[in-house]
Amino acid sequence: MEPVVGMVLCAGLGTRLRPLTARLPKPAVPVCGLPLVRYALALLAGAGARRAAVNAHHLPDAMAAAARASAAALGLELAVSREPVIAGTGGALREARALLGGAAAVVVVNGDVLFDVDLAAAVRAHQASGALATMVLTRMPEGAGYAAVETDGAGAVRRIAGRFGPGGEGLAPWHFTGVHVLSPELLARVPAAPFELDVNRHVYPPLMAAGLVRGHVVTGAWDDLGTPARYLAANEDVLSGRFPLGRFHGASPFAGHEPFGHPGVWLGPGAHVDPGAALHAPALIGPGARVEAGATVGPSAVVGAGARVGAGARVAHAVVWEGTHVRPGEELLRAVAAGEERVAAG
Repeated sequence: MEPVVGMVLCAGLGTRLRPLTARLPKPAVPVCGLPLVRYALALLAGAGARRAAVNAHHLPDAMAAAARASAAALGLELAVSREPVIAGTGGALREARALLGGAAAVVVVNGDVLFDVDLAAAVRAHQASGALATMVLTRMPEGAGYAAVETDGAGAVRRIAGRFGPGGEGLAPWHFTGVHVLSPELLARVPAAPFELDVNRHVYPPLMAAGLVRGHVVTGAWDDLGTPARYLAANEDVLSGRFPLGRFHGASPFAGHEPFGHPGVWLGPGAHVDPGAALHAPALIGPGARVEAGATVGPSAVVGAGARVGAGARVAHAVVWEGTHVRPGEELLRAVAAGEERVAAG
């Protein structure tokens, strides 16, 4: 039996990131030139997974293509569970159940966040606890409005979102990171109806009174890419080194790039920077991209593969998607350029 099989949840609509997600599903959007889903798959591979599944609903062909290319780069076997009707987190497990068998643990991660977490340690804690499900928890981000997951002194989850579960006194509130570690038996507990199921609301509460759902508390960088501002911040975090990439083997956006000019500026294969252009660290220029005379790129700028920054343009605290043309003289500041779209951090 394999130790771990992974599942990446990729079926969401990404409504808060529109209009970017009218072009690509959120787990396929580029973060420093790599699809976001590649980082999730790299985490799973680092935890010992040799195969994984993703679910796809919104722009399913684009989602499947990004996931397959990412998995191939990591040496992972990948299956795609297509959901013509969105099934929710619990329904996603039910629909993909046939793809997730044969492993001692199923690790479920969200495809729309960046999270530096030791998944192997979470799996070990889960298996030592005897629980059917382990929710990976962390301290509530400052100022965040996320619903809490509350645990008792022994680490058992007793209440979710203030109303699901048996509750109790003296509970500790935590932020749920979106990572679940599941025993195979849990998949059999997912009901057939309703079709759209939330695992936290519909599957876990009946198990919580018996202590079969537990929390595993971790620390680590966690970036939610839900809005254009958060998307830009995540790119800046990776580009500047504030978000650690040590666990994401096979998902370095700097692989194959060369330092250019001075530290913190990276140039991809086949990229060209005119001698009259100015680059300020940190900046990443993707393969085949062009930066023309008089243009200024950086600080905190990502120019995607095959993109072009026109003469005299300025790109700072910004992301230019693959193949996009920033017009001569255009200023792209704290914004994303994707084709003809310009999306400000707002």
